[in-house]
Amino acid sequence: MRIIMRTLIISGGKISDYEYIKERILQFGAEMIICADSGYNHAVRMNLPADLIAGDFDSIGEVPDNVKTACYPSEKNQTDTEIALNHAREAGAQDILIIGATGTRADHMLTNIFMLKNCLARGEKAEIIDENNKIRITDSQLEISGAKGGLISIVPLSDCAGVTTRGLKYPLENARLKLGEGRGVSNVMTGAEASVSVEKGMLLVIEARD
Repeated sequence: MRIIMRTLIISGGKISDYEYIKERILQFGAEMIICADSGYNHAVRMNLPADLIAGDFDSIGEVPDNVKTACYPSEKNQTDTEIALNHAREAGAQDILIIGATGTRADHMLTNIFMLKNCLARGEKAEIIDENNKIRITDSQLEISGAKGGLISIVPLSDCAGVTTRGLKYPLENARLKLGEGRGVSNVMTGAEASVSVEKGMLLVIEARD
């Protein structure tokens, strides 16, 4: 059986700029597209073919006949996005892009972001993007490709030690960052490449655009 490596997950959160998001999707080069419930509506608006729609189907509207579905009860212990992620894993996904995972529901947004921690623990490459952010998690080293002047925020998810940055205006060298402190917010890229590393703890790394 062929292993699907690059998988796009489309969740049902807010997407305002479909042109920008679709451009990023095309750059990603997904081999499989899984929609979490009403994430399928986003796929339709971007004219993207869904390989699977998974969830409890409480917000999608009419379910198409020509797309494979995995229907779950509305009373369940997982979110639709988590269910879609599990289906991606069953297909062998190792590189995962998640869109539609942010928006007005802080509970869903935070849960989706923290799912990246689970991906990291499993050795999966995963990120969340929206019109303004690219969100990743690292417990070792993370390479950043962008542009001079790009905003980079480093948010500790625990008390972190040995935090070092390269290619950022406000450098950190073997620093300690404590959970709840804003020291790592709004750093600036000095060129097209940068990196962040941590020896102990876990960092949320956000590439932001206003």
